[in-house]
Amino acid sequence: QVQLVESGGGLVQVGGSLRLSCAASGSIFSINAMGWYRQAPGNERELVATITRRGTTKYADSVKGRFTISRDNAQNTVYLQMNSLKPEDTAVYYCNAEGFLRVQYWGQGTRVTVSS
Repeated sequence: QVQLVESGGGLVQVGGSLRLSCAASGSIFSINAMGWYRQAPGNERELVATITRRGTTKYADSVKGRFTISRDNAQNTVYLQMNSLKPEDTAVYYCNAEGFLRVQYWGQGTRVTVSS
């Protein structure tokens, strides 16, 4: 089992920045990719960004150039630096980890609200 704990959400104005963190514990040796997803009210959960153990990244088109995902394997932590935030970035952000046989683990989520 893998446990994920997110932090760093909050309220920010349009154009501002936030940094999300996700600390993994438990069977961390099984983790390959980690990432961030988000879910806005009335919408389905969507991919924001992912990063493999080797550092290969993938981003949703809507966040390219504004968000940066990074990973500290020694600290078992993944980060999401979010810049130039827009109202449409408002959502609950969930940390995700993919383990053996592509088993998915999820954090409890952290809320990000971008106000105009």
